Amino acid sequence: MHVLSVSSLKGGVGKTTVTLGLASAAFARGVKTLVVDLDPQSDVSTGMDIQVAGRLNIADVLANPKEKVVRQAITSSGWAKVHPGIIDVMIGSPSAINFDGPHPSVRDVWKLEEALAAVEADYDLVLVDCAPSLNALTRTAWAASDRVIVVTEPGLFSVAAADRALRAIEEIRRGLSPRLQAAGDRREPGAPAVDRAPVPDQGAARHVRPAGALPQLPERTSLEQAQGAAKPLHIWPGDSAQELAADFDALLDRVMRTGRIPIPGEVTASSAT
Repeated sequence: MHVLSVSSLKGGVGKTTVTLGLASAAFARGVKTLVVDLDPQSDVSTGMDIQVAGRLNIADVLANPKEKVVRQAITSSGWAKVHPGIIDVMIGSPSAINFDGPHPSVRDVWKLEEALAAVEADYDLVLVDCAPSLNALTRTAWAASDRVIVVTEPGLFSVAAADRALRAIEEIRRGLSPRLQAAGDRREPGAPAVDRAPVPDQGAARHVRPAGALPQLPERTSLEQAQGAAKPLHIWPGDSAQELAADFDALLDRVMRTGRIPIPGEVTASSAT
């Protein structure tokens, strides 16, 4: 199971949009995927059409990350009505803000890692939509992750926030979790994950710009429409939606190959022998 956090230290730059786009791409590909809604705004839960009544949520998991609690906080996305596949959500909650203090204990930082270990056999990919801050929730997500995507957009404040995030990822890697890397980083495991800040491009666009310079993702009205309807981007009609879906497919391919995640339908040397 590969755990990928989608992060930004500034709100409104497209973090949740990237999470939903990658989730849609993974679902379309047949990758068994769990999306963890760790942002107290809980927009991922809304965008993935889940029913929260009678279920536990991420706040319950952070309070008690035992297997029984974890499984009761996970539900199938409404996207699964579109076609067969495993696309589940660990339900978000505004109450998660109660676990977002500035000085988490070591025990608190490892709670998500403990929770995900309980369902490790069930999924190929876990996407964590992080809170837009560098407090306990984000550090908890990073400690549980193999990779982190840092989402930003052109502009002084957004790029500065991305730079802070990349440096903080490196601190977490050195201090807590040696396996952690910035997504797109093609260096050997254990090498520093951060060597420069993202560079803003020209034009109004949203970007995924970690250390390895992942692709630029343009803004599209179709993406907002699919999110508003709580539908996966990959089934939304129109050329614009399909062009953007292809962008997320390419980004997912990069993530999966970097993380050595088996791609459904792809023949490898080991499987061919």
